[in-house]
Amino acid sequence: MKTQSLVSEILKLKEEKNAIILAHYYQEPAIQDIADFVGDSLGLSIEAAKTNADIIVFAGVYFMAETAKILNPSKKVLLPDLNAGCSLADSCPAEAFKNFIAQHPNHTVITYVNCSAEVKALSDIVCTSANAKKIIESLTKDKPILFAPDKNLGRYLINETGRNMVLWQGACIVHEAFSLEKLKALVEKFPNAEIVAHPESETPILEMANYVGSTSGMINYIKTSDCPVFIIATEAGILHKIKHEVPNKLLIPAPSIENNTCACSECPYMKMNTLEKLYLCLRDETPEVHVPETIIKKALVPLKRMLEIST
Repeated sequence: MKTQSLVSEILKLKEEKNAIILAHYYQEPAIQDIADFVGDSLGLSIEAAKTNADIIVFAGVYFMAETAKILNPSKKVLLPDLNAGCSLADSCPAEAFKNFIAQHPNHTVITYVNCSAEVKALSDIVCTSANAKKIIESLTKDKPILFAPDKNLGRYLINETGRNMVLWQGACIVHEAFSLEKLKALVEKFPNAEIVAHPESETPILEMANYVGSTSGMINYIKTSDCPVFIIATEAGILHKIKHEVPNKLLIPAPSIENNTCACSECPYMKMNTLEKLYLCLRDETPEVHVPETIIKKALVPLKRMLEIST
């Protein structure tokens, strides 16, 4: 089926079934264009929590759809491809994390939203890159903190907040793939460019950046800056949204160590979802994301704490 036909069918099914399509900035352009809301993890969590739709089609990765299900246990949550996982979430198995917590008693457990429902259920509070600093600073300084799963984001937050946190040693394959040497060469080629970077990136990349922040934070920074050229160190899918916002600015994806085809860093999991898979999952109402009730009950507590602080 051609793209326009798929779009028409999806819009028709969406209305018939009272469905909403939530998409992450890293999804392919066709999916972003048809979505009811495109955002980062925080924005998507907020939209999922307040929707009146009967069906949530989550165009993202599995942990995001799980989060939507936890926030909406009575609604049907669909994911176009159940194999759309996350290297960062996979780096923190729940049983190993449970043992890690036991080794650090009396710590407040803060987990980045990029983790499984089971890991969220072991947490005291969840955060995103957009609100992590605010959440950490909301806690009393006499309480030690355990932060998981992203070590790069954790190190960045230690520097930002001055809190000495115990870090789980997880990482994202996309944000660890940027080449420092290629980035330096790109800066020499575009000396007037500003670098914006996601805090999941490694420290040397962050040290070069003019701005470090969440996906939505980077977009807002680029929109309001007078600089005409930007090098963007995050998943390349974000460029689609920014090009619409600032069509007159030059946007250059930060170079990857290995990717010599587009010279950028792409998430293979995010790209598993396609417009056709989105159509089929809405048509057939499958694959559906399920989370055990016991996990929902436990994971809802730290998610609600995050939303209370963030909204």
